[in-house]
Amino acid sequence: MKVTDRGYALELDKKDPLAHFKSQFVVGDPQMCYLDGNSLGRLPKATITAINDFMTKEWGPEVVTGWSHWVDEAQPTGDLLGEAALGAAAGQVLVCDTTSVNFYQLCLAAIHARPGRKTIITDAANFPTDRYILEGIAKQFDLNLVIIQNEDPTVATHERITTEVLAPYLNDDVALVTLEVIQYRSGARTDLKSITDQVRAIGALVVWDASHAVGAIELNLDANGVDLCVGCTYKYGNSGPGSPAWLYVSKRVQKELQVPIQGWFAQDAQFEMGPVFERSQTIRGFQIASPSLMGIRCVQTAFNMIKEAGMDAIAHKAAVGTAMMIELYDEWLAPLGIELNTPRDPKQRGGHISLVHPDAAQICVAMRTMSNVIPDYRTPNSIRLAISPLPTSYVEIWDGFERMRDLVASGRYKEVKEGGSRVT
Repeated sequence: MKVTDRGYALELDKKDPLAHFKSQFVVGDPQMCYLDGNSLGRLPKATITAINDFMTKEWGPEVVTGWSHWVDEAQPTGDLLGEAALGAAAGQVLVCDTTSVNFYQLCLAAIHARPGRKTIITDAANFPTDRYILEGIAKQFDLNLVIIQNEDPTVATHERITTEVLAPYLNDDVALVTLEVIQYRSGARTDLKSITDQVRAIGALVVWDASHAVGAIELNLDANGVDLCVGCTYKYGNSGPGSPAWLYVSKRVQKELQVPIQGWFAQDAQFEMGPVFERSQTIRGFQIASPSLMGIRCVQTAFNMIKEAGMDAIAHKAAVGTAMMIELYDEWLAPLGIELNTPRDPKQRGGHISLVHPDAAQICVAMRTMSNVIPDYRTPNSIRLAISPLPTSYVEIWDGFERMRDLVASGRYKEVKEGGSRVT
């Protein structure tokens, strides 16, 4: 059966060991093709119960006494997330704060752990928050921020950073290299182990941003020798808008690193209220303040689902789903002048693909308003389409691509002027 036959997708769904998870999510419109789980995951039904129970069975009756068992929830929730999705042993992950705060904390800790070195390296295609934070750090501490121009296809293919691309920038003045595991725009995957080993060989540290990777691919942070990593929980993690982020600090480096924000929760003897900061030598030494309890309960329900499903099965479905997207692209969309900006090798991509067209912004709005398909748009000309392996079916992808083909082939998308929202 050809990929262009709808039965092809239906057969994949029939054989999918993860298919039953879709019924565990809130799906308001069954006719909608939701292909934007790389931006915001769907709501698990169990999360509604968990939040209601927290309010009615804990916060309500327990009031302040609840802190006796709430106070350390960032740590066991981090252990759950680490086991379920990161390949990280206990005592190395915290669920706390935002990705941006965690990124700032770990980047500055890494820089200060390499005194005398003045260079930090990232790439032009990195997510804006990361680039902006690094720019601020460089200005504050008079550092040399080197940006690899990987948006130029003569420098890197599909924005993908390899050891060959990175090598010319490395020297003994480099303190920090920070890259995305999955490029947020193109979907290209960076090899964790080879880059980490390469940077470690010159005495520097790598901070990885796994926001567009966690819950879609196997990360195996411990096995890959990663030292430092951050990420969010609201994309493939399905933990909700604004849900708390996470940070990973390998036990190898926990004692040598000091984050710049010396918060109360990082204090060793926290409730002695001492006059001098004495950092906990455990992962709690990287926590700033009180955990976001309702947000953490969202993370717990969502990552328990991921643990149950298994990251090997999730990663397999992401690979099969993106392969089907690329095959449908070849058959239906390439003839319409749309270009693929994602690697074809499944080991070099994550859970989303990027399609490029001069009218990408207009096409995205039209897909939402005319075709009931939800993608997202990234400047200057990219349409991102994702499979979120637990709530997304293969036929949902197939239907979405068929509707996109018809919309572009007919030219109907040109009737749309603007989306009416600054969120793309």
